[in-house]
Amino acid sequence: MGLRTLAVDFNSFFASCEMQERPELRGKPVGIVPVMAETTSCIAASYAAKARGVKVGTGVREARALCPGIVIVAQRPALYIGYHRRLVAEIESCIHITKVKSVDEVECDLTATFAPREKAVAVARQIKERVARRVGACLTSSIGIAPNWLLAKLATDMQKPDGLVVLDDEDIPQKLLGLEMTDICGIGPGMDTRLRAHGIDSVAKLYGATRAELRGIWGGVNGERMHGMLRGEDIPLTQQEHQTVGHSHVLPPGLKSEAGSLGVLHRLLQKAAMRLRSIGHYAGGLVVNADYRDAPSWGEEIRFNETQDTLTLTGALNQLWAKRPPGLRRRKPMQVGVVLNRLLAMNGHTPDLFAKEQETARERLHHAVDTLNQTFGNGSVFYGGAFGAKDNAPMRIAFTRIPTPELEEIDPGRERRLRGGKS
Repeated sequence: MGLRTLAVDFNSFFASCEMQERPELRGKPVGIVPVMAETTSCIAASYAAKARGVKVGTGVREARALCPGIVIVAQRPALYIGYHRRLVAEIESCIHITKVKSVDEVECDLTATFAPREKAVAVARQIKERVARRVGACLTSSIGIAPNWLLAKLATDMQKPDGLVVLDDEDIPQKLLGLEMTDICGIGPGMDTRLRAHGIDSVAKLYGATRAELRGIWGGVNGERMHGMLRGEDIPLTQQEHQTVGHSHVLPPGLKSEAGSLGVLHRLLQKAAMRLRSIGHYAGGLVVNADYRDAPSWGEEIRFNETQDTLTLTGALNQLWAKRPPGLRRRKPMQVGVVLNRLLAMNGHTPDLFAKEQETARERLHHAVDTLNQTFGNGSVFYGGAFGAKDNAPMRIAFTRIPTPELEEIDPGRERRLRGGKS
């Protein structure tokens, strides 16, 4: 098949950025948390912490027990986005980036210049050298080179940290056989269970299954694509670019109440609605959830005609919140979140014939509010439901979503715009 794809995966990215900025953290176990509170959980960890059992989702108290001496650090999204952009620029100076997969992972096309193995390995080493010299030695990466993205991604996981692995035609399937099925992108816990129910309980059996068998298990063409990709064919799994828009927030002590948590939910919903409009989509459903320390988590969904109107979405939020079980209303939520789903692109939206005038007026209102927030800072203008929580639920950065500064609390160009464009 030939080597067509180079994947760069930066190791323990958030923790590595912190160690690059703060030399006193280097060599120490580090856990990154959304807020500085003993009741929260790690969203990332350094390799020294991972070696002691700390991983994503490990509670702070458990992390301290597993890894005495761990340094807990509050996340700094602006810092990570800044490093992401510098890293992308350095990689682009070595080889064109086909797609930014996440804040710590990119895909590059080898077919134009670097397809021969020696040249592909040379450009991988050049990326590592340039990053270490021009961005920072703490920003190590694992690089995979393979016939397609799926195999290149697998190669990045085979040698961490600071790895460089090539999967060529002669390496397949031998080098894959020691992996777990869930190591393969596209096989989550649900698909793993389904495969095992059909007698496929190893990568060897997965590789040995026929194209028709995998199509049947997947229930469609994605099974055939998996069959081909494991053999090096360049047919990536298709995925809708925008599937959901959501935000969640760990509540500070002062907002762990009925009124406080509802205010934060309104703040989160208003941010999500602004993002929804920015990507040119409408939502047909809303999920609201809350996590409790001493009670099961709660979540419920409501569906409606697709909309991007904050006021309509606010009504849906209030309906869901009022439907919580009475027993939960006496409990203190630890975290709340909203998810807008059933997304529809703007070109697929048909306005309500009997509410078109109101919809047009609301669109003008929201455009004005969004413009003010993008100019003066998100939260400068807000709807009353978020009163008392405006300064909470700040920007969070997920590995799979790189925030747009103008829609978040960080925006290096804001001051320049406020000064009328003068630098």
